[in-house]
Amino acid sequence: MFSKEEATLLRKEFWISFGKSFPRKWLLYNTEMKGVSFKFVADRKNAAVCLDIENPDELVNLLYYDQLLSLKLLITAEIPDILFNDAFELESGKKIHRIYVPFEKKFSIHDKNTWSDCFQFFLKTMPKFEDFFYEYEDIIKNI
Repeated sequence: MFSKEEATLLRKEFWISFGKSFPRKWLLYNTEMKGVSFKFVADRKNAAVCLDIENPDELVNLLYYDQLLSLKLLITAEIPDILFNDAFELESGKKIHRIYVPFEKKFSIHDKNTWSDCFQFFLKTMPKFEDFFYEYEDIIKNI
């Protein structure tokens, strides 16, 4: 068990290590769509690459999510293990629309022995997400 301070330092070390090991400009928040962002997620038990839709206007959220659902066959051809969740609950209790690929191997941000595999997963998965977004950006943004 880690103290709160130790856990915070480990999380910080994880993200710094990832950034230094794989310096690259990721798309992340630069989608030019309010409330739509790509994210790397890593916590005590899970890791994932996500596209989160959390615009303050729920109607806009639904429209973006529906646009992405209309492309589901195309995106699953590129990323077969992608999941769609229209009511994903964050730790804060907030519900968002999330399209994501979970890291299937054993992972904990508190276990440095699992970091390398997670970094490779991030490095392999996020570019597929980004390429899909760039390919179909006009359709996704057309709400």
